[in-house]
Amino acid sequence: MTNPPGVADDARKRHLLDLTPFRESPDFRRLWWSGAISGLGSAFALVALPWQIKELTGSPLAVGAIGVAELVPTIVFALYGGMLADTVDRRRMALGCELMLGVLSALLLGNSLLDRPMLWPLYVVAACVAALQGLQQPSMEAALPRLVPPDQLTAAIALSSMRMTGAILIGPVAAGFVVAGAGVPVSYGIDVVSFAISALVLAGIRPLPPIGDIEKASLRGIGAGCRYALRRRELLGSYCTDMAATLLAFPIALYPFLADELHARWALGLLYSATGIGGLLASLTSGWASRVHRHGRMVLLGSGVLGACMIGVGFADQLWLVLVLLVIGGMGHFVGDLFRSTLWNQTVPDHLRGRLAGIELLIGASGPQLGDIRAGWAGARFGVRPSIWSGGVICVVIVAAIATTSPALWRYDARTPAS
Repeated sequence: MTNPPGVADDARKRHLLDLTPFRESPDFRRLWWSGAISGLGSAFALVALPWQIKELTGSPLAVGAIGVAELVPTIVFALYGGMLADTVDRRRMALGCELMLGVLSALLLGNSLLDRPMLWPLYVVAACVAALQGLQQPSMEAALPRLVPPDQLTAAIALSSMRMTGAILIGPVAAGFVVAGAGVPVSYGIDVVSFAISALVLAGIRPLPPIGDIEKASLRGIGAGCRYALRRRELLGSYCTDMAATLLAFPIALYPFLADELHARWALGLLYSATGIGGLLASLTSGWASRVHRHGRMVLLGSGVLGACMIGVGFADQLWLVLVLLVIGGMGHFVGDLFRSTLWNQTVPDHLRGRLAGIELLIGASGPQLGDIRAGWAGARFGVRPSIWSGGVICVVIVAAIATTSPALWRYDARTPAS
């Protein structure tokens, strides 16, 4: 016996991506479209910049130095940007940074049009972009709970995650064709245009001034945010879980070597994109997430699944199995991220939300970079496969230890949130 059409439609809606925030909140739509446009545009610069450095120097070390140029500004300005997000209008902060990012992209375009493009401005611009993103991202993240009602927050985060994953999957592919076919200046030009459009969309969001007493930006204020995060045991447990996942179960630096061992160099792009595809699939079927209240357990489960999949990747000999495990691991990582962000957004007071967003950004940015260092060292010392599966094992062990030693995270229930 088949279900009536109406019942089947309702069941499908409960499991597919919930579009309610997109339909009901014009400001959320503007924030979403602004991020989608600038994210896709930025992909063109992210691909063009290392390509241009390679063309100018022919040195892998020179290309790798981009990460060095970006690391310190990210660390410093993520924390300061979080403090500013709690003391100034978040819309104005995000819009100002968006305009400045467009100016920096225009500088890259101008340099690329010179008869002999200069190398040093590329590193300076990369460092400035990292600084501005550190200033902007906490305001963007902290603005979200002000744009949608609490019962739509999980769905809004899922939509935002889908936007970012889509940009990661689509942007670099399109950028690669443009850089190779039309050249570096065209890629930078696309980025400039994307920032101009994104800023116009972002300007339509209503003002988001601080609520209550306005605190001056200071080191003391940053310290207050850090102390709050340490005092909230469920937040601390979620941060440690995320760090374990990104540090130990994202061996991206080893994918070229893994492709060689699988005798499938042609599949390197698939290895890079499989985790993102998993995240996209999970976001498209995330309608159920708004009905889950044990967010802490889902954070742990998601990271545990990712770690377990990396154990399988470390031992799998067939390409199709490696790709399937990476996709499932990406789905687990999305689930962990979704519920960690929901836990954070639902419980952090608005006057501290920017600073906690800065801490989130710091962890999110440093974890994968440190993970590449770990994976590269272990791969050189013990081999590619042991580096991958041992990282997965340690990740699972740490997640299990956090579940055991952090009852605040394990018992967290959104229906009775901590204060």
